[in-house]
Amino acid sequence: MDLMDNTIMLGGPVKMHPRVLRAMSVPARAHRDPDFIEILKETKEFLQYVFQSKQDVTLLFGSGTASMDAAVSNIVKKGDKMLAIHNGKFSQRFHEIGNTYAEADELAVEWGKAPDIDAVAEKLETGKYRAVSICMNESSTGLTNPVKEVGKLVRKHDAIYIVDGITAVGGLDIKPEEIGADIVLLGSQKCVAGPAGLSAVSVSERYKERMYTDTVYYLNLKKHLDKMMQKNDTPFTSAIPLVQGFHEALKMVKEEGIENRIKRTRNMAEATRAAVDALNLELFPDRKYASDTLSAINYPEGIADKDFRGILKEKHGVVIAGGQEHIKGKIFRIGHMGQVRMVELLGTFGAIEAALRQLGYRNFTPGAGVAAIEEYM
Repeated sequence: MDLMDNTIMLGGPVKMHPRVLRAMSVPARAHRDPDFIEILKETKEFLQYVFQSKQDVTLLFGSGTASMDAAVSNIVKKGDKMLAIHNGKFSQRFHEIGNTYAEADELAVEWGKAPDIDAVAEKLETGKYRAVSICMNESSTGLTNPVKEVGKLVRKHDAIYIVDGITAVGGLDIKPEEIGADIVLLGSQKCVAGPAGLSAVSVSERYKERMYTDTVYYLNLKKHLDKMMQKNDTPFTSAIPLVQGFHEALKMVKEEGIENRIKRTRNMAEATRAAVDALNLELFPDRKYASDTLSAINYPEGIADKDFRGILKEKHGVVIAGGQEHIKGKIFRIGHMGQVRMVELLGTFGAIEAALRQLGYRNFTPGAGVAAIEEYM
Protein backbone atom coordinates (compact mmCIF):
# COMPACT_ATOMS: atom_id res chain seq x y z
CA MET A 1 0.00 0.00 0.00
CA ASP A 2 1.24 3.47 -0.91
CA LEU A 3 1.10 5.53 2.29
CA MET A 4 0.88 8.72 0.23
CA ASP A 5 -2.00 7.53 -1.93
CA ASN A 6 -4.70 5.51 -0.20
CA THR A 7 -8.21 5.69 1.21
CA ILE A 8 -8.28 5.86 5.01
CA MET A 9 -11.71 4.91 6.39
CA LEU A 10 -10.83 4.39 10.02
CA GLY A 11 -12.58 5.61 13.13
CA GLY A 12 -9.42 7.61 13.85
CA PRO A 13 -6.88 8.67 13.09
CA VAL A 14 -8.76 9.92 10.04
CA LYS A 15 -7.36 11.51 6.91
CA MET A 16 -6.06 15.05 7.21
CA HIS A 17 -6.59 17.78 4.67
CA PRO A 18 -3.43 19.21 2.99
CA ARG A 19 -4.13 22.49 4.79
CA VAL A 20 -3.71 20.72 8.11
CA LEU A 21 -0.49 19.04 6.99
CA ARG A 22 0.94 22.35 5.79
CA ALA A 23 0.07 24.04 9.08
CA MET A 24 2.20 21.47 10.92
CA SER A 25 5.21 21.92 8.64
CA VAL A 26 6.24 25.47 9.57
CA PRO A 27 9.61 26.00 11.35
CA ALA A 28 9.84 25.81 15.13
CA ARG A 29 8.76 28.75 17.26
CA ALA A 30 8.65 29.60 20.96
CA HIS A 31 5.59 28.28 22.78
CA ARG A 32 5.11 31.67 24.51
CA ASP A 33 5.53 33.61 21.26
CA PRO A 34 2.71 36.21 20.86
CA ASP A 35 1.81 34.81 17.44
CA PHE A 36 1.42 31.33 18.91
CA ILE A 37 -0.63 32.72 21.81
CA GLU A 38 -2.98 34.15 19.16
CA ILE A 39 -3.29 30.66 17.63
CA LEU A 40 -4.18 29.29 21.07
CA LYS A 41 -6.76 32.06 21.52
CA GLU A 42 -8.44 31.16 18.23
CA THR A 43 -8.19 27.45 19.05
CA LYS A 44 -10.06 28.11 22.30
CA GLU A 45 -12.79 29.98 20.43
CA PHE A 46 -13.01 27.30 17.74
CA LEU A 47 -13.30 24.62 20.44
CA GLN A 48 -16.24 26.36 22.06
CA TYR A 49 -17.84 26.55 18.63
CA VAL A 50 -17.31 22.84 17.93
CA PHE A 51 -18.47 21.85 21.43
CA GLN A 52 -21.53 24.07 20.78
CA SER A 53 -21.13 25.51 24.25
CA LYS A 54 -20.00 28.63 26.06
CA GLN A 55 -18.49 26.55 28.86
CA ASP A 56 -14.80 26.77 29.66
CA VAL A 57 -12.57 24.66 27.44
CA THR A 58 -8.94 23.68 27.39
CA LEU A 59 -6.46 21.67 25.35
CA LEU A 60 -4.62 18.67 26.77
CA PHE A 61 -1.39 17.34 25.32
CA GLY A 62 -2.16 13.66 25.06
CA SER A 63 -4.57 11.44 23.17
CA GLY A 64 -8.21 10.94 24.07
CA THR A 65 -7.17 8.62 26.87
CA ALA A 66 -5.36 11.56 28.50
CA SER A 67 -8.65 13.46 28.60
CA MET A 68 -10.38 10.41 30.10
CA ASP A 69 -7.67 10.22 32.74
CA ALA A 70 -8.02 13.94 33.48
CA ALA A 71 -11.82 13.82 33.64
CA VAL A 72 -11.71 11.08 36.28
CA SER A 73 -8.58 11.99 38.28
CA ASN A 74 -9.71 15.57 38.87
CA ILE A 75 -13.10 14.60 40.30
CA VAL A 76 -12.62 11.37 42.30
CA LYS A 77 -9.94 10.11 44.68
CA LYS A 78 -9.49 7.32 47.21
CA GLY A 79 -12.63 7.03 49.30
CA ASP A 80 -14.92 8.16 46.47
CA LYS A 81 -17.07 5.93 44.30
CA MET A 82 -17.92 6.36 40.63
CA LEU A 83 -20.11 4.42 38.25
CA ALA A 84 -18.79 3.43 34.81
CA ILE A 85 -21.50 2.54 32.29
CA HIS A 86 -19.80 0.49 29.61
CA ASN A 87 -20.81 -1.39 26.49
CA GLY A 88 -17.59 -1.44 24.52
CA LYS A 89 -13.81 -1.23 24.59
CA PHE A 90 -13.55 2.50 25.24
CA SER A 91 -16.29 2.99 27.81
CA GLN A 92 -14.80 0.01 29.64
CA ARG A 93 -11.57 2.03 29.94
CA PHE A 94 -13.37 4.44 32.28
CA HIS A 95 -13.89 1.57 34.71
CA GLU A 96 -10.17 0.83 34.68
CA ILE A 97 -9.25 4.49 35.14
CA GLY A 98 -11.80 4.88 37.91
CA ASN A 99 -10.29 2.02 39.86
CA THR A 100 -6.87 3.64 39.54
CA TYR A 101 -7.92 6.75 41.42
CA ALA A 102 -10.95 5.69 43.47
CA GLU A 103 -13.43 2.80 43.56
CA ALA A 104 -15.40 2.26 40.38
CA ASP A 105 -18.53 0.18 40.11
CA GLU A 106 -19.62 -0.92 36.66
CA LEU A 107 -22.85 -1.24 34.78
CA ALA A 108 -21.75 -3.68 32.11
CA VAL A 109 -23.96 -3.90 29.03
CA GLU A 110 -23.75 -6.37 26.18
CA TRP A 111 -21.61 -4.96 23.36
CA GLY A 112 -23.82 -3.58 20.61
CA LYS A 113 -26.66 -2.84 23.02
CA ALA A 114 -27.59 0.43 24.74
CA PRO A 115 -27.87 0.59 28.54
CA ASP A 116 -31.29 0.05 30.07
CA ILE A 117 -32.41 3.33 31.64
CA ASP A 118 -34.15 1.53 34.49
CA ALA A 119 -30.92 -0.33 35.29
CA VAL A 120 -29.05 2.99 35.38
CA ALA A 121 -31.73 4.45 37.67
CA GLU A 122 -31.47 1.47 40.02
CA LYS A 123 -27.72 1.95 40.35
CA LEU A 124 -28.05 5.67 40.99
CA GLU A 125 -30.78 5.20 43.58
CA THR A 126 -28.07 4.02 45.98
CA GLY A 127 -26.87 7.64 46.12
CA LYS A 128 -23.26 6.61 46.59
CA TYR A 129 -21.66 7.87 43.36
CA ARG A 130 -19.72 11.10 43.10
CA ALA A 131 -19.36 10.70 39.32
CA VAL A 132 -20.84 8.69 36.45
CA SER A 133 -19.12 8.03 33.13
CA ILE A 134 -20.41 7.01 29.72
CA CYS A 135 -19.15 7.00 26.14
CA MET A 136 -21.51 8.90 23.85
CA ASN A 137 -20.25 7.19 20.72
CA GLU A 138 -18.78 3.75 21.38
CA SER A 139 -16.61 3.37 18.30
CA SER A 140 -15.59 -0.20 19.12
CA THR A 141 -19.17 -1.28 18.34
CA GLY A 142 -20.55 1.56 16.19
CA LEU A 143 -23.17 2.53 18.77
CA THR A 144 -24.33 5.92 20.05
CA ASN A 145 -25.58 5.82 23.63
CA PRO A 146 -28.68 7.68 24.94
CA VAL A 147 -26.58 10.22 26.83
CA LYS A 148 -29.37 12.75 27.33
CA GLU A 149 -31.66 10.24 29.05
CA VAL A 150 -28.82 9.05 31.27
CA GLY A 151 -27.86 12.66 31.97
CA LYS A 152 -31.28 13.43 33.43
CA LEU A 153 -30.85 10.62 35.94
CA VAL A 154 -27.32 11.64 36.85
CA ARG A 155 -28.39 15.23 37.52
CA LYS A 156 -31.36 14.00 39.55
CA HIS A 157 -28.92 12.28 41.89
CA ASP A 158 -26.50 15.24 41.90
CA ALA A 159 -23.51 13.32 40.55
CA ILE A 160 -20.90 14.65 38.12
CA TYR A 161 -21.60 13.44 34.59
CA ILE A 162 -18.54 12.54 32.48
CA VAL A 163 -19.22 12.06 28.76
CA ASP A 164 -16.65 10.69 26.34
CA GLY A 165 -17.37 12.58 23.13
CA ILE A 166 -14.09 11.63 21.48
CA THR A 167 -15.74 10.22 18.33
CA ALA A 168 -18.83 12.41 18.69
CA VAL A 169 -17.89 16.08 19.05
CA GLY A 170 -17.74 17.65 15.60
CA GLY A 171 -19.70 14.83 13.99
CA LEU A 172 -22.80 14.31 16.13
CA ASP A 173 -25.18 16.88 17.56
CA ILE A 174 -23.84 17.00 21.10
CA LYS A 175 -24.44 20.08 23.26
CA PRO A 176 -23.07 19.68 26.82
CA GLU A 177 -25.74 21.76 28.52
CA GLU A 178 -28.59 19.97 26.74
CA ILE A 179 -27.41 16.49 27.70
CA GLY A 180 -26.56 17.56 31.26
CA ALA A 181 -22.85 16.78 30.89
CA ASP A 182 -20.34 18.27 33.33
CA ILE A 183 -17.31 17.40 31.24
CA VAL A 184 -17.23 16.37 27.57
CA LEU A 185 -14.13 15.03 25.85
CA LEU A 186 -12.87 15.55 22.31
CA GLY A 187 -10.13 13.74 20.37
CA SER A 188 -8.15 15.75 17.82
CA GLN A 189 -7.85 12.94 15.26
CA LYS A 190 -11.53 12.03 15.03
CA CYS A 191 -14.46 14.13 13.78
CA VAL A 192 -12.43 17.33 13.59
CA ALA A 193 -9.83 15.57 11.38
CA GLY A 194 -6.73 16.98 13.04
CA PRO A 195 -3.45 15.27 13.94
CA ALA A 196 -3.39 12.58 16.60
CA GLY A 197 -1.95 13.39 20.01
CA LEU A 198 -4.22 16.13 21.37
CA SER A 199 -7.48 16.14 23.26
CA ALA A 200 -9.75 18.82 24.66
CA VAL A 201 -12.44 19.15 27.31
CA SER A 202 -15.50 21.33 27.85
CA VAL A 203 -16.15 21.79 31.58
CA SER A 204 -19.25 22.96 33.47
CA GLU A 205 -19.30 25.28 36.49
CA ARG A 206 -20.48 22.34 38.63
CA TYR A 207 -17.43 20.34 37.68
CA LYS A 208 -15.09 23.27 38.40
CA GLU A 209 -16.67 23.86 41.79
CA ARG A 210 -16.27 20.23 42.83
CA MET A 211 -13.01 19.18 41.21
CA TYR A 212 -9.95 18.40 43.29
CA THR A 213 -6.76 20.37 42.79
CA ASP A 214 -4.32 18.03 44.53
CA THR A 215 -4.91 14.63 42.93
CA VAL A 216 -2.86 14.99 39.75
CA TYR A 217 -0.04 17.21 38.50
CA TYR A 218 0.39 17.34 34.72
CA LEU A 219 -3.30 16.77 33.95
CA ASN A 220 -4.49 19.17 36.66
CA LEU A 221 -7.53 20.72 35.00
CA LYS A 222 -7.54 23.82 37.17
CA LYS A 223 -4.06 24.72 35.89
CA HIS A 224 -5.06 24.10 32.28
CA LEU A 225 -8.43 25.87 32.46
CA ASP A 226 -7.04 28.91 34.27
CA LYS A 227 -4.23 29.35 31.75
CA MET A 228 -6.42 28.81 28.70
CA MET A 229 -9.42 30.87 29.75
CA GLN A 230 -7.52 33.74 31.39
CA LYS A 231 -4.36 34.00 29.30
CA ASN A 232 -4.97 31.94 26.12
CA ASP A 233 -2.01 29.85 27.14
CA THR A 234 -1.05 26.46 28.53
CA PRO A 235 0.64 25.66 31.86
CA PHE A 236 3.36 23.56 30.24
CA THR A 237 5.12 23.45 26.86
CA SER A 238 2.63 23.10 24.02
CA ALA A 239 2.90 20.47 21.28
CA ILE A 240 3.35 23.32 18.81
CA PRO A 241 3.12 21.55 15.40
CA LEU A 242 0.10 19.53 16.56
CA VAL A 243 -1.66 22.63 17.87
CA GLN A 244 -1.06 24.41 14.57
CA GLY A 245 -2.54 21.49 12.63
CA PHE A 246 -5.46 21.16 15.05
CA HIS A 247 -6.13 24.90 14.83
CA GLU A 248 -6.38 24.62 11.05
CA ALA A 249 -8.68 21.59 11.26
CA LEU A 250 -10.98 23.43 13.68
CA LYS A 251 -10.94 26.45 11.40
CA MET A 252 -12.14 24.22 8.56
CA VAL A 253 -15.06 23.01 10.68
CA LYS A 254 -15.99 26.64 11.36
CA GLU A 255 -15.79 27.43 7.63
CA GLU A 256 -18.04 24.50 6.77
CA GLY A 257 -20.38 25.22 9.67
CA ILE A 258 -20.89 22.77 12.52
CA GLU A 259 -24.51 22.12 11.51
CA ASN A 260 -23.39 21.34 7.97
CA ARG A 261 -20.60 19.06 9.20
CA ILE A 262 -23.07 17.13 11.35
CA LYS A 263 -25.59 16.93 8.52
CA ARG A 264 -22.94 15.72 6.06
CA THR A 265 -21.73 13.10 8.53
CA ARG A 266 -25.28 11.83 9.03
CA ASN A 267 -25.79 11.60 5.27
CA MET A 268 -22.60 9.54 4.95
CA ALA A 269 -23.83 7.23 7.70
CA GLU A 270 -27.22 6.75 6.07
CA ALA A 271 -25.51 6.00 2.75
CA THR A 272 -23.29 3.45 4.49
CA ARG A 273 -26.25 1.73 6.10
CA ALA A 274 -28.07 1.65 2.75
CA ALA A 275 -25.03 0.00 1.16
CA VAL A 276 -24.83 -2.55 3.98
CA ASP A 277 -28.48 -3.46 3.37
CA ALA A 278 -27.94 -3.68 -0.38
CA LEU A 279 -25.14 -6.21 0.14
CA ASN A 280 -27.33 -8.26 2.51
CA LEU A 281 -24.96 -7.61 5.39
CA GLU A 282 -25.93 -6.71 8.95
CA LEU A 283 -24.90 -3.96 11.33
CA PHE A 284 -23.39 -5.19 14.58
CA PRO A 285 -25.16 -2.80 17.00
CA ASP A 286 -28.84 -2.35 17.62
CA ARG A 287 -29.85 -0.34 14.55
CA LYS A 288 -31.85 2.11 16.68
CA TYR A 289 -28.57 3.28 18.19
CA ALA A 290 -26.31 2.98 15.13
CA SER A 291 -23.59 5.63 15.05
CA ASP A 292 -23.37 8.35 12.41
CA THR A 293 -19.57 8.62 12.65
CA LEU A 294 -18.62 4.95 12.34
CA SER A 295 -20.37 1.77 11.22
CA ALA A 296 -19.64 -1.68 12.64
CA ILE A 297 -20.70 -4.50 10.31
CA ASN A 298 -20.93 -8.24 10.90
CA TYR A 299 -18.91 -10.50 8.65
CA PRO A 300 -20.94 -12.99 6.64
CA GLU A 301 -20.19 -16.60 7.43
CA GLY A 302 -16.96 -17.86 5.90
CA ILE A 303 -15.22 -14.48 5.48
CA ALA A 304 -11.96 -14.20 7.44
CA ASP A 305 -11.05 -10.76 8.76
CA LYS A 306 -7.37 -11.05 7.89
CA ASP A 307 -8.08 -12.02 4.29
CA PHE A 308 -10.82 -9.44 3.77
CA ARG A 309 -9.03 -6.42 5.18
CA GLY A 310 -5.78 -7.61 3.64
CA ILE A 311 -7.30 -7.55 0.14
CA LEU A 312 -8.78 -4.10 0.75
CA LYS A 313 -5.46 -2.70 1.91
CA GLU A 314 -2.95 -4.39 -0.38
CA LYS A 315 -4.98 -4.66 -3.57
CA HIS A 316 -7.24 -1.61 -3.38
CA GLY A 317 -5.46 0.79 -1.00
CA VAL A 318 -8.49 0.98 1.30
CA VAL A 319 -7.88 0.88 5.05
CA ILE A 320 -10.70 -0.04 7.44
CA ALA A 321 -10.70 -1.33 11.02
CA GLY A 322 -11.46 -4.73 12.48
CA GLY A 323 -13.09 -5.69 15.76
CA GLN A 324 -11.55 -5.73 19.22
CA GLU A 325 -11.54 -8.01 22.23
CA HIS A 326 -14.14 -10.81 22.01
CA ILE A 327 -15.62 -9.52 18.72
CA LYS A 328 -12.26 -9.49 16.94
CA GLY A 329 -12.66 -11.29 13.61
CA LYS A 330 -16.45 -11.00 13.79
CA ILE A 331 -16.92 -7.44 12.54
CA PHE A 332 -15.29 -4.77 10.42
CA ARG A 333 -15.63 -1.04 10.99
CA ILE A 334 -15.83 1.87 8.56
CA GLY A 335 -15.27 5.44 9.71
CA HIS A 336 -17.24 8.17 7.90
CA MET A 337 -16.36 11.29 9.83
CA GLY A 338 -14.20 14.36 9.42
CA GLN A 339 -13.00 15.08 5.89
CA VAL A 340 -14.20 11.80 4.36
CA ARG A 341 -16.06 12.47 1.11
CA MET A 342 -18.87 10.54 -0.53
CA VAL A 343 -16.63 9.61 -3.45
CA GLU A 344 -14.33 7.83 -0.99
CA LEU A 345 -17.27 5.94 0.43
CA LEU A 346 -18.18 4.90 -3.10
CA GLY A 347 -14.67 3.62 -3.71
CA THR A 348 -14.62 1.82 -0.38
CA PHE A 349 -17.80 -0.11 -1.10
CA GLY A 350 -16.65 -0.86 -4.62
CA ALA A 351 -13.56 -2.46 -3.08
CA ILE A 352 -15.66 -4.21 -0.41
CA GLU A 353 -17.85 -5.76 -3.08
CA ALA A 354 -14.81 -6.98 -5.01
CA ALA A 355 -13.17 -8.42 -1.88
CA LEU A 356 -16.35 -10.19 -0.78
CA ARG A 357 -16.79 -11.78 -4.20
CA GLN A 358 -13.15 -12.82 -4.30
CA LEU A 359 -13.60 -14.57 -0.95
CA GLY A 360 -16.75 -16.38 -2.05
CA TYR A 361 -19.56 -14.23 -0.69
CA ARG A 362 -21.94 -13.53 -3.56
CA ASN A 363 -25.26 -12.94 -1.83
CA PHE A 364 -25.78 -9.59 -3.56
CA THR A 365 -26.12 -8.06 -7.00
CA PRO A 366 -22.77 -6.67 -8.18
CA GLY A 367 -22.79 -2.91 -7.89
CA ALA A 368 -25.69 -2.86 -5.42
CA GLY A 369 -23.71 -1.23 -2.61
CA VAL A 370 -22.32 1.50 -4.84
CA ALA A 371 -25.75 2.14 -6.36
CA ALA A 372 -27.25 2.52 -2.88
CA ILE A 373 -24.68 5.17 -1.98
CA GLU A 374 -25.32 7.11 -5.18
CA GLU A 375 -28.85 7.83 -3.94
CA TYR A 376 -27.34 9.98 -1.19
CA MET A 377 -25.03 12.05 -3.38
